[in-house]
Amino acid sequence: MRRRALLALPAFLSQPARAQSGFLPTEEGVALLRGGGLNLYLRHAITDRSQSDTGRRGDRSGQRNLSAEGRAQAAALGAAFRRHRIPVTEVLSSEVFRARDTAELAFGAARVIPALIADDYTPGDARADAAEVSRLLSQTVPGGNRVLVGHIVPMGMILGRSLSQAEFPEGAMGLFRPSGTDWRFLGFLAAQQLIGS
Repeated sequence: MRRRALLALPAFLSQPARAQSGFLPTEEGVALLRGGGLNLYLRHAITDRSQSDTGRRGDRSGQRNLSAEGRAQAAALGAAFRRHRIPVTEVLSSEVFRARDTAELAFGAARVIPALIADDYTPGDARADAAEVSRLLSQTVPGGNRVLVGHIVPMGMILGRSLSQAEFPEGAMGLFRPSGTDWRFLGFLAAQQLIGS
């Protein structure tokens, strides 16, 4: 797959992704995760769509939060990582509560990274945030995998195209192979693929 350049994004965001998009076969995805050395961009778990986002950072009542199903999904993802013996060396998260809660329920703790914020919550430029996250995805990961818990629009900006809910549903993850200066997008893995296997 080739990434299409987004207007005014840094040049490295328009480099070829060198991988086919879409969902990986479950066995292949689990094997890649077990092998370590990947950056995983995990979209937050299932949210309560009856709630509205106000764009107010730090205000849980003004954000779309995880539903009961989403809280269960996040916990089940963490259990699946442990069951499959998938090594995780670092967990980074958006400050938006649905991402932080996903990270904490799945992995116990996370370090908040400002650039992982949802595009409609950013105090700066969403394109600059996406560029920073893309740089994080290119950083090598010794001894395991790095999990970055974020949102759909920034992931689309990183890949250079809009993503539909079906392409990148809540709880899904994108797998990236870092080289230190660039990354290769390997494909998506849906939450249920990992939880149900």
